[in-house]
Amino acid sequence: MATKPPKGDPVQDAPQVAGPKHAAAGLPAIGHTLRAAQQQMGVKRTALTLLSVNQKDGFDCPGCAWPEPEHRHRAEFCENGAKAVAEEATLRRVTPEFFAAHPVADLFGRSGYWLGQQGRLTHPVYLPEGGTHYEPVTWERAFDIIAEEIAALGSPDEAV
Repeated sequence: MATKPPKGDPVQDAPQVAGPKHAAAGLPAIGHTLRAAQQQMGVKRTALTLLSVNQKDGFDCPGCAWPEPEHRHRAEFCENGAKAVAEEATLRRVTPEFFAAHPVADLFGRSGYWLGQQGRLTHPVYLPEGGTHYEPVTWERAFDIIAEEIAALGSPDEAV
């Protein structure tokens, strides 16, 4: 089972700088990688997911294009790639209650790390004009909002 996301924002609230480590690779890096992934995905999902990273029958790492097709190995990812995969495949969820508790001004002041650690969205959300909080909307309404914005463009070239 995944652990709960951090309540505080360590990057913003209390950054810590320490001396260099004696090792930046090898067993310490593997241990750190597995702990970080397990916190996001739990033990079983960590094993199944990491064994599929950059494999011909799996998926590409969201952080790089490292593998060479003819020479793939089982652990074909780096520590940062494993952490990126874990954040994408997390079991943590961001529900409408999260957005009710956090105004946009609060979210704007948070680090990307903190925001990413909260989890994956469970519903489409929308910030109405003048609103202070994102509000949940149905998928139908979300697509209607997107269609309205695209239709309001002066030219298709304005949609990027």
